[in-house]
Amino acid sequence: MKHPPHTSRRTLLALIGASVASAPLLNAPHAAALHAAAGLDDPAKKEIAMKLVSSAENSSLDWKAQYKYIEDIGDGRGYTAGIIGFCSGTGDMLDLVELYTDRRPGNVLARYLPALRRVNGTDSHEGLDPNYPGDWARAAQDQAFRQAQNDERDRVYFNPAVRQGKADGLRVLGQFAYYDAIVMHGDGTDPTSLRSIRRRALDRARPPAQGGNEVAYLNAFLDARVWAMKQEEAHSDTSRVDTAQRVFLRNGNLDLNTPLDWKVYGDSYHIG
Repeated sequence: MKHPPHTSRRTLLALIGASVASAPLLNAPHAAALHAAAGLDDPAKKEIAMKLVSSAENSSLDWKAQYKYIEDIGDGRGYTAGIIGFCSGTGDMLDLVELYTDRRPGNVLARYLPALRRVNGTDSHEGLDPNYPGDWARAAQDQAFRQAQNDERDRVYFNPAVRQGKADGLRVLGQFAYYDAIVMHGDGTDPTSLRSIRRRALDRARPPAQGGNEVAYLNAFLDARVWAMKQEEAHSDTSRVDTAQRVFLRNGNLDLNTPLDWKVYGDSYHIG
């Protein structure tokens, strides 16, 4: 959702391919970290993860209804859209539409590719208004576009976060904490990226793969995450950590076993 401006997926993978495409962010996997039971990539756990993120991003557990979602939320990233908040100003929306067009030439969004390239790195709608939101919703009726959203979510956000979480010896909650962070902050080199949040946490605690206590490390990571969120006004409400992830952590629910009860922005949610 939040690549650095002007950085497309192809460029990002070329620059930090070892981190995002094939290896953990900082450390090599510890053998013991690979013996966990179900990870966040287990289908049932992944469904929970999508609902948790959707509660924070869209105030709904129905994440599949968000393929058609699009609006400018005023965070300086232009249009935010789809199941993971692809942004016209941060490169990931451009990558998505390019992928969709590779798979479905002549689709309803293909004609916006020149405009998406021009507005990348800005909050501009130039060349997109007035019809882009409506055409996005039309595209969302196409299974090929929905699958492209799924694939970009996994390639750029979900898979790297889960891979790093497993490498750090974290169970499902920790893997989810990484995923939620990368969704909001991306994984660039800026101070609020996932890798930077993780680095701040490592200054205070060690993950299980390095012989540390998992609860202590996750508390340090969530502290660093809250700090990162407060660096930007649009993300300064930290309830997705305070009244969701910390609740699960205090309850000792490191595997995100149901039932789950949490709050985001004061709204209550439940997964039975």
